[in-house]
Amino acid sequence: MKFKNRSKYFKYAVTATAVIIIGIFAWFLFSHAGSILSVIKNIIRILKPFIWGAAIAYILAPLCNNIEGFINKHFPKRKKLGKPLSIVIALLVALLVVFALLLLVIPSLAKSVLQIAAALPGQISAAVEKFSDILDKYPTVQETWDNVSEKAMEYINSWLQNDLLTTANTVIGNLGTTFASVFVSFKNIFFGFMISVYLLASRKKFARQANTVMKGIFPEKWVKIIMEEVHYADKMFNGFFVGRIIDSVIIGSICFIFTAICRFESAVLVSVIVGVTNIIPFFGPYIGGIPCALLLLLENPVHCLIFIIFIIILQLIDGNLIGPHILGQTTGVSSFWVLFAIMLFGGLWGILGMIIGVPLFAVIYDIIRKLIYIGVKKHETNTPGKACQGDEGENADIE
Repeated sequence: MKFKNRSKYFKYAVTATAVIIIGIFAWFLFSHAGSILSVIKNIIRILKPFIWGAAIAYILAPLCNNIEGFINKHFPKRKKLGKPLSIVIALLVALLVVFALLLLVIPSLAKSVLQIAAALPGQISAAVEKFSDILDKYPTVQETWDNVSEKAMEYINSWLQNDLLTTANTVIGNLGTTFASVFVSFKNIFFGFMISVYLLASRKKFARQANTVMKGIFPEKWVKIIMEEVHYADKMFNGFFVGRIIDSVIIGSICFIFTAICRFESAVLVSVIVGVTNIIPFFGPYIGGIPCALLLLLENPVHCLIFIIFIIILQLIDGNLIGPHILGQTTGVSSFWVLFAIMLFGGLWGILGMIIGVPLFAVIYDIIRKLIYIGVKKHETNTPGKACQGDEGENADIE
């Protein structure tokens, strides 16, 4: 009896100690939240090359697996060359794609800038002449314009005298920061490619090690559940990204054919921008279409209007025909939740969040759906009237 009482008090003591330790830890986290977030940001900044390397390796892993499988199947005596050859070929394909995009964009961009620079003075002169004609025909407009221009000149003179130096220093500082940020980004991507080689070479080894670690931490039942969810997430991300890339290539090709037929000056540049930004679901065509429309507006206002109408029609066709046909039911998430995921993760992580938000939300949605299904099943075991319902009906209610 005494032993039982001591055991009971010992459990109470352990529980109370655990609660106190958790409370102290929570208080420490809340009181030092700023410092902890700063440390986390610094760690992420340092590990950015590894993050880039992991992303590149994940994107190229399916291609490596297919190439390695092809070599092992058709050249069984050369199995040792399968892994290094697959990595080299996959990296060369990735570099060729990036080089081709740059080769398409940079010359077209330079050509467009030169054309705009050559045409802009004439467009400004024509606009000034038309505006002068309007002022001559309508004296009230002339009077209003004189008042507005007088106030504008006063503001400009005041700004030149007081704020010009501050603004110039700010602009120069921002340019320096921008160039430094671009240089750091290129450095991270370069080292990321190097790191991706090691990750691709050891991808199967890392998978085995992760599986062993999970078996050492979790029971066999939970290991099976976690591995199923990991495979589902991998299938979701791969299917989504491959589908979006194919869809973007098709949309970019359609845009190029249309702009070439209409003889747009920047057909290649506009098509590449529309195709690349189309990777972002829902908002992608508009994100790419706005700068393209402004570019065409400076070149030819009629072309700008035609392009805007075309982008709206193209988005409707892509959203209702092309996209669903290619992606199918890849995510299994309704249009409302797709929009919700883009808005949520886009607000948290910007463009990156818009790209990965849909498959990430699909995985979270699947986990929540399974947890709810388990809870419903447990509650209905004690309800005689609902015990006979099938799994399909329950899943339909949840979805």
